[in-house]
Amino acid sequence: MVMNNQNDHLKTLSDIRSMMERSSRFISLSGLSGVSAGIFALLGAAAVYIFFNISPFEGTYYYEAAAAPTKWGIDPLRFLILDAAIVLICALASGIFFTTRQAKQKGQKIWGALTQRLLISLAIPLVAGGLYCIALMRYGMFGLVAPTTLIFYGLALLNASKYTFDDVRYLGICEIVLGLIAINFLGYGLEFWAIGFGILHIIYGTLMYNKYERTQA
Repeated sequence: MVMNNQNDHLKTLSDIRSMMERSSRFISLSGLSGVSAGIFALLGAAAVYIFFNISPFEGTYYYEAAAAPTKWGIDPLRFLILDAAIVLICALASGIFFTTRQAKQKGQKIWGALTQRLLISLAIPLVAGGLYCIALMRYGMFGLVAPTTLIFYGLALLNASKYTFDDVRYLGICEIVLGLIAINFLGYGLEFWAIGFGILHIIYGTLMYNKYERTQA
């Protein structure tokens, strides 16, 4: 009888903890959204290599190659912008799809005060980083753009991690460290970008899926 009471108390505490977690953290982030974002980032980087006819890790300053003649009916700078836009749109679309599906499975509202706080925390560093990158390009400092995107993205993840899984904080720290390293190897900016937005996302997404989702499947 005593053992049953103890089990009941433990179950009650577990339920309370689960309810508190649901109310204070957005726990519907899907690991598959990270994997898909990483794949799109790698495909985007591969498109840049093909367009400029360069190979990874050969130390070519890809942003200097942007001054090359028009290819495929589009000038290099517009290609870079278009490539980045397509990667961003595809990553966002897949993220929304997998996260919405995960939220439905967990019975959590996809939109609410918690989601708004999460998005605001993400948006502030991202917008600041975007404006900073625009300023860098205006002054011709194209080599710093890739490292800067990694650093500000990492800061955004770090800032938003308090509203979701703690694992997001570790990904943010990795992105910041990678960006700081990339500053010292400007000829490999695209490679560091591919590692940060591609490989790290795939690793993170796979770990998240195995940790939080596979057991529920």
